[in-house]
Amino acid sequence: MRLPLLALLARGPAHGYELKQDLEQLLGSAYPQPNVGQIYVTLGRLEKSGLIEGEDVEQSSRPNKKVYHLTEAGREALSVWFEETEDEPRVRDEFFMKLAVASQTGLADRIALINRQRRQYLNTMRNLSKLAAAENRDNRIAQLLIEGAMLHLQADLDWLERCQEELE
Repeated sequence: MRLPLLALLARGPAHGYELKQDLEQLLGSAYPQPNVGQIYVTLGRLEKSGLIEGEDVEQSSRPNKKVYHLTEAGREALSVWFEETEDEPRVRDEFFMKLAVASQTGLADRIALINRQRRQYLNTMRNLSKLAAAENRDNRIAQLLIEGAMLHLQADLDWLERCQEELE
């Protein structure tokens, strides 16, 4: 959440609730909705680390609000973030650990684990399909997020097939 908030502040000053709304609008309903409390905690941490600065702004009929803006250090952190690639493979997969140790424990059948996980992935794909149909077609970012999640799920389903073939 830290760096996406910085990126949103690169557009200009904003307060926490605006940032929450911006994230929701940008990512759509498929992405877990950010908790406004967590956003404010993260903004506090970013301010302590010098990546943003906050300024209290008076409001006539409401309590003051704190508006944040990006510092030069924040811009540099964003530049580094945008330059980095994500190269970690998913080798620390919780399901795979269950599958690997199932036969050692005698507490679970590996094929039953695969079938249960397959059902879960298929249910998740159905739910994502419903979200894709309900999502605003103009929100290409949200559509790409859903499409990427579904492609990952399809790859996971293919991998489960491979595991089952190998273990039967």
